[in-house]
Amino acid sequence: MPGRTILRLVLAAVFLVAGLLHLLMPGPFLRITPDWVAWPEQVARWTGVAEVAGAIGLLVQRLRQAAGIGLAIYAVCVVPANIQHAMDWHATSGGGWGWLYHGPRLLAQPVIVWACLWASGSIDWPFRRQAA
Repeated sequence: MPGRTILRLVLAAVFLVAGLLHLLMPGPFLRITPDWVAWPEQVARWTGVAEVAGAIGLLVQRLRQAAGIGLAIYAVCVVPANIQHAMDWHATSGGGWGWLYHGPRLLAQPVIVWACLWASGSIDWPFRRQAA
């Protein structure tokens, strides 16, 4: 199984689980939503819907590129929540993994954006398709 297919299946599984968690157990996501976000309950719900739809879209050939682009945009849009989560932890010295978790999570965001685009076939960088 090619690497792009494997990554696409992994991303679809991760986004599906995350989306279902947003829909079924929104509490943790509401706690990391920045105060400036209007209607946080609805935002958490709709982000769950977006993740589930994106996960399904990655598995459907004709929707794959649109899903990859949508999930990449989504990954950029959730950076404020990830920063808020890290800052809240730092401000409260709140147990858990601390920066061992938050640092890599924040640094991984550009990689997640790239992974969504590459796995969906929206980009080839840094790999080049061979001419047929």
